[in-house]
Amino acid sequence: MKARAAAALPAQDLERARRWYAEKLGLTPVDAGGGLLYEMAEGTTFIVFRSSGKPSGDHTQMGLTVDDVEQTVAELRGRGVRFEQYASEGFKTVNDMVEVEGRKNAWFKDSEGNLIVIGPPVRVGAGR
Repeated sequence: MKARAAAALPAQDLERARRWYAEKLGLTPVDAGGGLLYEMAEGTTFIVFRSSGKPSGDHTQMGLTVDDVEQTVAELRGRGVRFEQYASEGFKTVNDMVEVEGRKNAWFKDSEGNLIVIGPPVRVGAGR
């Protein structure tokens, strides 16, 4: 199947979410018929939609791929993003990042409690 993937994230307060994504990630939505549609690199998108339900926050709900995780973490930290801290065997946060199989990743929650990860691109078939 040749398809692009996108995420849909619930928000109990769309205006709060709009402000958070603008202030913390520097994103501006385009009209999405009542939701907040964000256009990202290479034609990818995600939507934040009004929902009375709450995200679980226990699992990653969206991944953002960046070329330089450390630089991105520093930039987001400077904008006030607070990163999740983990401390279990083999999965421990150091400088707001967790190294898994030689790849650094960092998790944070948006204003609505959606858990988002930033990490390097995964190269299918080319190793890690």
